[in-house]
Amino acid sequence: MTDIAATHFDEPAGQRDILGVAVADLTEKGALDMVHAAIDRKTYRPIAFLNANNANIGVDDAAFRAVLSRFTVLSDGVGVDVAAKMLYGTAFRANLNGTDFVPALFRSARRPMKVGLFGARPGVAELAAGHFGTVDPRHDYRALADGFVDAAGEAALLDTLTQWKPDILLVALGVPRQEKWIVERLTPDHCTVPIAVGALFDLSTGEVPRAPLLLRRARSEWVYRLWREPRRLWRRYIVGNPVFLARVLRQRLKGSHQP
Repeated sequence: MTDIAATHFDEPAGQRDILGVAVADLTEKGALDMVHAAIDRKTYRPIAFLNANNANIGVDDAAFRAVLSRFTVLSDGVGVDVAAKMLYGTAFRANLNGTDFVPALFRSARRPMKVGLFGARPGVAELAAGHFGTVDPRHDYRALADGFVDAAGEAALLDTLTQWKPDILLVALGVPRQEKWIVERLTPDHCTVPIAVGALFDLSTGEVPRAPLLLRRARSEWVYRLWREPRRLWRRYIVGNPVFLARVLRQRLKGSHQP
């Protein structure tokens, strides 16, 4: 397996440190162009997203925070925008949450692509592949495995990736497992752009309903998710959001890049 720690990644200019994670400050077009350029040049470029919850996980899990240094990390949600304003005076140039960014990536592609889907509950990746086919039918979408594969299934998956080598591999294993899996298991021989996508398959297929468009435009989708699943998500939002802001304030007062 290739030594990922020794692999060089050309990072976009304009990064902002949010609780010890370097987040690219890009417009949507800039981010899309960056990914398509990597695909055209066959340059290995893992992509992840940082929101307030992921940032909190990174503070508590140094290994996860270190793993994120191997990704191009995109800004996701109002929480990191508030953090950017507190630390740098302005918000990120775009909200690049994966649920909207990945379909935009398909629609903006310069040519047909091979897109692999791995993760989520059994059957969901297949549904998501079908849904993405309606977003842009030019591409070859393949559901490769669910998120509950055993060691033999994972070995078979990696062999399939080596033989097929998709342009994009969507990995939906949840944070931080998906990011760690990408760094620990994948090499440039498996795909060109692996993307850690969290609940994308569930949200895209309606397995987990998205917030109404008005709430999404108001950057308040988290309110809808909390309303839908309060028992599961109350700690993430009711406790996690104030903790995140307190940590950002501490970073500002310390004037450092450490959480």
